Parts: sequence; C-alpha cells; structure tokens
Amino acid sequence: MTGIEQTRQRAILHPRTAAERFRLDHEPAPADLTPFLDGYWILHWDLTKPHRQQVLTHPVVHLTFTTGGQAHITGVVSDTFTREISGTGRALGLRFRPGGFRPFLTAPVSTLTDRVLDIEEIFGPAARAAADSIITEPCVPTALRLAATLLRDFRPTPDPAIDKAAGLVETISTDPAVLRVSQLAAIADMSVRQLQRLFAEYVGIRPKWVIRRARMQEAAARAATDPQDWSALAAELGYADQAHFTRDFTASIGTSPARYASSAGRR
Repeated sequence: MTGIEQTRQRAILHPRTAAERFRLDHEPAPADLTPFLDGYWILHWDLTKPHRQQVLTHPVVHLTFTTGGQAHITGVVSDTFTREISGTGRALGLRFRPGGFRPFLTAPVSTLTDRVLDIEEIFGPAARAAADSIITEPCVPTALRLAATLLRDFRPTPDPAIDKAAGLVETISTDPAVLRVSQLAAIADMSVRQLQRLFAEYVGIRPKWVIRRARMQEAAARAATDPQDWSALAAELGYADQAHFTRDFTASIGTSPARYASSAGRR
C-alpha cells in the first residue's frame, strides 16, 4: 500500500460506521494533471436520517462539487473536519497534491488554511457555469472530464517545488521514524527556516503540524482496528509519555484513545 492509499483510508474517523452510511470511490487524475492533482474522490449517499462524519484531514486542498449547487475550495483544515450529509446526494472532489494548488493562486497556499471559498473566488465568475454542469451531470466519468477541463482552462504551470513539497509530505506519511522538523529538514537538505517557508508557500501549514497529524491518523487507524498498548503506541509515535500522547489524541479527535477505540467498533 502506498502512502497515498494509507492516508486516504486514515482520513475517515469511525470507519465502520462510515462504511454503513455512504460509499466513497476514488479515481486517478488524468496524466496531464498529475503534476497538480492527486486524484478524484466521489461520495454517494442515500440516507433516511442525517449523518455527521468526522474527518482527520490531510495537508491538501480540495475542490468539491456537491448536490444542491455547492462548489467550494477548501484549504488545509487544521482541526477535525465534520460534515453533515442527508437525503440522497453526491459530492465529487478533486484532491490536489500537497503543494499542487499553488499554481492556481496568486498567494501562498497558507492563505487558504482553515478557509472555504466559493469557486468563483479563485477561478473567476465563468467557473460558476462549469460548476453547475459538473454538479448536475448524472454520469460520473463525464462529470470528472468536465472538472478536468475546468483545471486545464486555467493553464497551470508545473513547478518543481510542488514535487519537493509533495515528496516531503509522503516521507512523513510513510516513515514513522520522522518525528521532528529537524529530521525532515535534514532529509530535504534544507535549513529548518527554508523548510518552513516551503510548507507555508506550497503546503499551507507548518511541517510540525503535518508530522503530528500523520501520527494521529496512524494512532486512530490502529485504535479502530486492533487492541493497543497505549503506552507502547505513544512511545512508537515519538511521545515521551502516554499522558502527552493522550492529550494530543484527545485534542485532535475529540475523545480519548480508549473511548475512540470503543466507539469506532472495537471492544
């Protein structure tokens, strides 16, 4: 399993309940857009009562087209993201690579952090008609092609710094030994200050946050599926003691590791 596949799975909290409430599919990005786009996700739901889903988000930007006419750009969400869905609907999302949204902006990606913007605010007034076509198109492959055309019309320019930023985020996701910003700076052959500037400009959030979020995703995934020795897991994730780990977990997810493990379906 690649780092990208792992992070896709680890974003969804309470995964067993989520699987009963909606279907989440993934499709790869067109080859010409892979310098910017990680891929597509398509959410389908048909509910008799509303469902609130928690997501432990990744350091990426999303462009989302949702039943009801919503077309939004969501920057990196530093807290836990919760969304309510109800009735019957579909959301089609474009997940950008870490750093991959930078060519579509005239400012650092950090200016989008913890913000949700209407599509017109970035792509201009003409994007509204394109968004409406994507939202109302019943055929998912056709809707994806329309979304790709919207990005191509913007004529983004590939940037080697995107690969640098995305590669470092991938390293954090796949190498549990990376626990400190100084370690990541050494891997990147950069000073800590240079690394911080790269993340602010391209990723949108500090490298320390990315490391902590990846470890919390790992902890939540393991808590939801397997019995854990919390003290041992805390040490494995780089914490000096279990109490510090428990505080971080609770702050990130809203409940203690033991309570999350129980509510996520493991007894």
